[in-house]
Amino acid sequence: MNNSVGNTARLIWAGLRALLVLTVVCGVIYPLAITGVAQALFHDKANGSEIKADGKVVGSELIGQTYNLPPKKGEETPAPDLKWFQPRPSNGLGVNTQYKLFLSGATNRSGDNPELIKWVTDAKAAVVKDNSVGGYEVKPSDVPADAVTSSGSGLDPQISPEYAKLQVHRVAEKNHLSVAQVDKLVQDHTDGRTLGFIGEPRVNVLTLNIALKELAAKG
Repeated sequence: MNNSVGNTARLIWAGLRALLVLTVVCGVIYPLAITGVAQALFHDKANGSEIKADGKVVGSELIGQTYNLPPKKGEETPAPDLKWFQPRPSNGLGVNTQYKLFLSGATNRSGDNPELIKWVTDAKAAVVKDNSVGGYEVKPSDVPADAVTSSGSGLDPQISPEYAKLQVHRVAEKNHLSVAQVDKLVQDHTDGRTLGFIGEPRVNVLTLNIALKELAAKG
């Protein structure tokens, strides 16, 4: 009986020591070490790839943002603020009102889904209307796919150079800038394929709009 109690006590004590050691190693030392390495070698990425403007964090280069006018009374969907470059649609985004969190995800609708077809049709019509300004006419065939469809996550921060260039005339007119100035801005903020062959050329909408704000302030 005494041997059984003694063996049980030793096993419990050994388990507690193992728990303590593993808690310190895995719960304290390892996270601190990884955090230290990340901060030392990948400081920007470890902190969320933050983007700053005027000394303040205005977003992340990994998360898309909307650029809308303040919603009017009774308006469910605010109108886009057309002086800014617009991102991809975010049909996959929703809001969990209980926790006040944004939920990301795809629409999960098939290509022949009537609701999705209506979204795309309406979005294309809006892109054509909004960007046909000052004698510059946008044709429906000019509208790239990313202008009317959301990404898989609904959070894509980038658009294609084609969609950015389609918006140049409208952005130039709204900000009293020349088309050449805004077109150069797009060129300067177009990133090529990763390592020269991975992915597609892209434009980060947030960094482009920050540069646009600075250019408009000078102008």
